Amino acid sequence: MELFSFYNVENLFLPDPKPVHKLDPTKSGLRNWDERRYNNKLFKISHVFQLMKEENEVLPFIIGLSEVSGRKVLEDLVEMDPFNSEYGIVHYNSMDERKVDVAMLYDKNKVEVIDSETITFFFEITYKNTGNYDTTRDVLFSKIKYKGEIINVFIAHLPSKREKDINKPKRTFILNEIRQRIMKIVGDDNEHVILCGDFNENPDDENLVQILYDNDHEKVLMNPFQELFSTRNYSTFHYKSGLLYDQIIMSRSLLDNKTLAFQEACVFNSEKISSRTRNFEGRPFRTYAGTRYLGGYSDHFPVFVKFKSLS
Repeated sequence: MELFSFYNVENLFLPDPKPVHKLDPTKSGLRNWDERRYNNKLFKISHVFQLMKEENEVLPFIIGLSEVSGRKVLEDLVEMDPFNSEYGIVHYNSMDERKVDVAMLYDKNKVEVIDSETITFFFEITYKNTGNYDTTRDVLFSKIKYKGEIINVFIAHLPSKREKDINKPKRTFILNEIRQRIMKIVGDDNEHVILCGDFNENPDDENLVQILYDNDHEKVLMNPFQELFSTRNYSTFHYKSGLLYDQIIMSRSLLDNKTLAFQEACVFNSEKISSRTRNFEGRPFRTYAGTRYLGGYSDHFPVFVKFKSLS
């Protein structure tokens, strides 16, 4: 068996330098983000994957991450147990205004990275009449080889829902661009594709339904998280609403492939990484609630898919 995982780790920043003045803004935007809290966060994230390994007897061979700030936090993470420096890093700094990026970790004993690049998006700001451009988090693309099979991996963290969902056109545009790339890979190159991320949309939202189909309305991708969402499995919450923004979508070629064959999709919502408060039972135990430090893991649960490894 093999696992492929995605995890929004909620603001993984290096510790802030001590402010000169008490009210100076911090680099991270977090309150009192010091060395101790940073090390606790690293321990918590690594512990999630230790728990995942204990439950499934294997670590994911690929891990997509979002809300990481810079390569150094990833280098610190992969040195820790259970990774023990056996994992490589694919990361590029994006032009996101909060300085958070997506990244990929991969088991160096199983995976060869053939190529990688970022897909960057600029949006002209017209409603403020400034003539400036708005940037968002890049989409990370990696072409990997696993047991002789080529897999094209896209990792995304799409613009959030806020201010009456002003970012929906951006999400639509980004997903359309990714869809065109995927259709070319699946149609022309006949290669496997996995698209994962925090899409800030649920599996039944229009954008995420449309991306599954080619221009002839043939279904070329599958999203096993549609069924999970219909059975009220959630990876994050907003007030009283359960959401499944974190998903892993793949080409149908991985249904009965001889090397990797899809088995099932899961939200890793272990009690050990869930909230300790009765009012928020069953929700992720997060690092911060507003400015209040809770010392938890993340405001999202990780998600993963299981593959049967046949060869």
